[in-house]
Amino acid sequence: MLTGMTAGSAWADPAPSYADLLARLDQTPAVTEAHALSDAAEARVRQARTRPNPALSIDLENVAGSGPYSGFDSGDLSLSLSQNLELWGRRSARIGVARADAETAALRRDLSTIDTAGRLALIYAEAEAAQRRAALAEDALTLALADARAALAMVEEGREPLLRGIQAESEAAAARASLDEAKAEREAAFARLNAVAMLSVPATSIGSGLLDMPTAPAALTDQDTTAIRVAKAEATASERRITAEQINSRPDVTASVGVTRYGQEDQTALTFGLSLPLPLFDRNRGNIDAARAEHRAAEARVLQARQDAGADRAAAMARLSSSGSRVSAADAGVAAAEEAYRLSRIGAEAGRISQLELRTGRATLINARSAAVDARLARVRAEIDLARLEGRAPFEGNR
Repeated sequence: MLTGMTAGSAWADPAPSYADLLARLDQTPAVTEAHALSDAAEARVRQARTRPNPALSIDLENVAGSGPYSGFDSGDLSLSLSQNLELWGRRSARIGVARADAETAALRRDLSTIDTAGRLALIYAEAEAAQRRAALAEDALTLALADARAALAMVEEGREPLLRGIQAESEAAAARASLDEAKAEREAAFARLNAVAMLSVPATSIGSGLLDMPTAPAALTDQDTTAIRVAKAEATASERRITAEQINSRPDVTASVGVTRYGQEDQTALTFGLSLPLPLFDRNRGNIDAARAEHRAAEARVLQARQDAGADRAAAMARLSSSGSRVSAADAGVAAAEEAYRLSRIGAEAGRISQLELRTGRATLINARSAAVDARLARVRAEIDLARLEGRAPFEGNR
């Protein structure tokens, strides 16, 4: 009824190291998109620097009429060239808005890279944790099978009631179910890792991962986080849009120069002109008010980002510090549980300790080992949160 289990040989393809995956971060869709948007913003800056094209117009008047105006020989031919003068600093304001948008896009690109690195680190660590939990589930099944065999032997010898043997078989069946669940979680975790890391050869195991990697020390800096810099760049861009909309409310002057040939006299003369719209109905007030409102909203986002960054950094540092203590305590708990279970096995085999006490010791050991994995995963999450606030990849400097 009780049989052992062997690990499947399919789980043998190791994943690239976290450092190798981090070096290929630019190939991920999120970072590729952020780079493309930044390039598009830079292209708009180049476009903003260009002047408007001149307009060439040709007019033919006093032709195809009656009397002296019949035919085309006596017509007046005018050729003119007009150019938008872009007065009032219209061009520089347009460039300023585009430049501010490009700076914002560059900061968003950096933030996207940091976020993607954090997501990669978390999925990598979750896959490693799932691998460890599956291994612990195999160990738990091995222990349950060994204890069950010992319990059945005692039942046959008459040293334990039949109920103890039935309970041992039930615990072994539960351990098998837990192992199946842990394997399914492991497969799901590695499927997520393979998808996020875009691995051409699916990985099925992790060698040296992040759970045991020491965290980077917290940086003592008063610099703004990347999220704050993004919010400040958005505020600068919105402020420049106010200036641009105010300039757009002024007349857009166009100058022209040309030459006219008068057909009847066979004479030519130069023509000069200026044209501008009269601001009788549209003074662009709605766009100006909208730009000012957007600027107020951007300034509020800067304030909110500062408040969030201060609170998040304090919380992340506290979690990172407490997670380190939690890992140490969990490791000590594992060592104590292993020794307690070893002594329980010896006592049970000698008949000095009941099977109930042995099961309790085994459950304590399994829980302690699982808690150690959870503590390490919590430390990775705390490192990811702190790294994002400091504008770096998680575990940077420890790779």
